[in-house]
Amino acid sequence: MELTKVAQLEEIVGKSPAPRDLKVIDYIDEHAQRWLSYSHFAFVAFGKLGNIRLSAVGGDEGFVSVLDAKHLQFSLSAFDEEGVVEQNVSFGSLFIVSGMDETLRINGTVSHILDGLVTLLVEECYLHCAKAFRRSNFWQPEVIEHSNNDISAFFQRSTFLVLASMNNNGQVDVSPKGDPENFLIQEEGDCILFADRPGNRRIDSFRNIIEQPHICVMAIAPGCQDMLEINGSAVLCTDLDLLDRFTVKGKRPKLVTKISSGSKAIKPSMAIAKAALWPAKGGCKELNPAEIFKAHIKHSKESSLKAKLARAAVSLPGAFEAGLELDYKNNMY
Repeated sequence: MELTKVAQLEEIVGKSPAPRDLKVIDYIDEHAQRWLSYSHFAFVAFGKLGNIRLSAVGGDEGFVSVLDAKHLQFSLSAFDEEGVVEQNVSFGSLFIVSGMDETLRINGTVSHILDGLVTLLVEECYLHCAKAFRRSNFWQPEVIEHSNNDISAFFQRSTFLVLASMNNNGQVDVSPKGDPENFLIQEEGDCILFADRPGNRRIDSFRNIIEQPHICVMAIAPGCQDMLEINGSAVLCTDLDLLDRFTVKGKRPKLVTKISSGSKAIKPSMAIAKAALWPAKGGCKELNPAEIFKAHIKHSKESSLKAKLARAAVSLPGAFEAGLELDYKNNMY
């Protein structure tokens, strides 16, 4: 069955936790600024209705400048595809720090482009959980440099991808997905498939696909400096035969995303080379994901009773950290 309504989606995967945006802030706080100062790689998508583009961006640590609490700035030369950037369109981004399994997601609008620099207005900022990176074993790959340009073989080797999608308001989302080799992406004729796994449960990308099916995907085989870019139209499926194909450790996903591919191409990524993603540096001791999660929950503008109770709960010493690790241990699939 294909899901065509949000109500159907929520019946399958559950409603977003309330309050849905508890950990989302609308500015760059000190924790996010510190994360960005160590970041050396990102995926950034840009979109306007009917068109969405995605590019990897890379450089040295701190390659993105924080101008103030509401604005970021990149050099266009850091992008694999400079042509994806347009003024006054929405953007979604995912910032990576070497050795860290969590990622920082920042969304907003392109403020302006001038003298080879793009300035971004921040509207959403939040940390994403570690599950996609841990499932993909992103930071401990086999040592390879380039693919042999065999798309089917690249599908089999890929363990990590990002999905760029957009809603009816033109707002862009970039979501990470991770799975072991031979499980992340599967082919079915001219279509490709990947499964839903437990994560933040915001289900933004799934809502977006129902509203605006056109998506863009970039897949990575960790250790390889090439990426596979896929553009096409997506649908959400719950057919049991598809779900069974993605069963891992006895756990079957709740839905599968099926993409009718308009284009597939393996491309060398200068951003990966500039960022020198592998070998990883082993994480940064100055970045404590649990503390960032807690700070963002406390700074959220949500004012509901559940939000107040959540803020009180994360203030209990050690409670949030223990709950987070238990979730990572028991809810990977």
